Amino acid sequence: MKAIFKYTLMSLLGIVLLTACSEDRLETSPSTAVATGEIAVSSSKAIAAIDGMYRFLYVTGYTSGWEHEEFGLSAINLAADLMGEDHIMAKSGSGWFYYDYLFDVKGDFTHNQGRPYGVWNFFYTLISNANYLTAAEETMEGDPEDVNYVLGQAFAIRGFSYFMLAQWYARTLVGHENEPCVPIYTEPTTKETQGKARETVAKVYEQIDADMSKAEELLSATSRARDSKSHLGLAEVYGLRARIALVEEKWNDALNYATKAISAASAEGVEVASVSQFAGLNNVAAANVMWGMKIISDQATMYASFFSHLDADQGKYGASARQQITKSLYNKMGEKDARRAWWNPNDANNGDNGYQQEKFKFSNYQTWEGDYIFMRIEEMYLIKAEAECRLGDNVTAQQTLSTLIKTRDKDYECTKTGYDLGALTSDKTNSLLEEILYQRRIELWGEFGRIYDIRRLHQGFVRTTDDGHPSAAARSNEDTSDPESYKWVMVIPQSEFDGNANMDPSTDQNPFD
Repeated sequence: MKAIFKYTLMSLLGIVLLTACSEDRLETSPSTAVATGEIAVSSSKAIAAIDGMYRFLYVTGYTSGWEHEEFGLSAINLAADLMGEDHIMAKSGSGWFYYDYLFDVKGDFTHNQGRPYGVWNFFYTLISNANYLTAAEETMEGDPEDVNYVLGQAFAIRGFSYFMLAQWYARTLVGHENEPCVPIYTEPTTKETQGKARETVAKVYEQIDADMSKAEELLSATSRARDSKSHLGLAEVYGLRARIALVEEKWNDALNYATKAISAASAEGVEVASVSQFAGLNNVAAANVMWGMKIISDQATMYASFFSHLDADQGKYGASARQQITKSLYNKMGEKDARRAWWNPNDANNGDNGYQQEKFKFSNYQTWEGDYIFMRIEEMYLIKAEAECRLGDNVTAQQTLSTLIKTRDKDYECTKTGYDLGALTSDKTNSLLEEILYQRRIELWGEFGRIYDIRRLHQGFVRTTDDGHPSAAARSNEDTSDPESYKWVMVIPQSEFDGNANMDPSTDQNPFD
């Protein structure tokens, strides 16, 4: 028996756990589905499963005892941001996320809590649930528009989940195609299902691309509007495909999908917003938000939430373990750049560290409310500019970048060309690509997960106390300056090996150093 099925089989049989407020059930249990070889389900009930999977993206409590740093996708991306060089955690506070910042979480691999288990468990839970829907592709009953809508999202969620697993448990695709990644499951599973071996990075990306292609096909075949911004629509699938293409270094695809994402989102009224129009980054109704989770007061997770860790004004974790930008990245902004309001260089609590973040704020301190934002249209302009630059179209890339950045700094001009990058992210080449990436680092600070970009760019980095990092987190040695480092490749939880005849920890575990 494979360990994954001990903790991911919430599946559709246990959908009440995921939806919490829904009494809908799918008509066929996992065990019945396996016995009959068929899953028949109505689209109206399947949508409850989809809603449950989306709610899983922001709830907590899916591993016991670690709720305060495991509150869904935003927690995982926050950990990934802290693993880079731009995001400072000035003190340990209560300890949550501090050990991600120090690259000191791999020792938790023997527990059924902590980062190695938590990330693995989170995304395989989504995959396990998606598999029961995708298996019903030929038998799902209901209006074809609704069926395509439901299935399109199920394939997208599964593809996205494998994409995130690949970024956490293996080195980046290009140059490491034949290295081990993660096991692939595309069929419904039970506790009796035998565990699989790790597939190669290339095979996992083939599965990601197949899932996202299927999602695009299905969502293109329905005219049904999204139920809310929490659901993935065609524009958001284009956006995810653009992200994936950057990692795959498929620049034409990145350009194509970023352009499509902008067009499709714009048709729905989504547009680049000025900094003042989305203050606090806490409202999915903001004009620039493509994908995010509306969190109402009775679903707020209080201390165990993204804003609790970022917003110092609440007086909780964000105050005891202040999160800041490095001095060098802050100084990359022009004097008139409106994004300077996202950080305070004069905060009395800065000390010898960086500059206090003001970018992320609760929308209501009394009710602990604040929406989680997973995709903004501004990211699509940055992907488009990078792809144009990579393809040698300097003029168009300059224009795309300026279209965005002039909404932050009206005096912004860019005449740089080329796509040279240094071995370290701090090595300056003065290229256009370097400029695009600087703007990306500023615009998406705290949102995206900086380490994902560092990995795909094949760069190393350093952290220095002069730039604001505390001495415990400073990194100038080989562990982060080497772009081939395993420092930011997570180890696989021990429970994944237990009872799995196809995985051997002596040969299949990732390096701990």
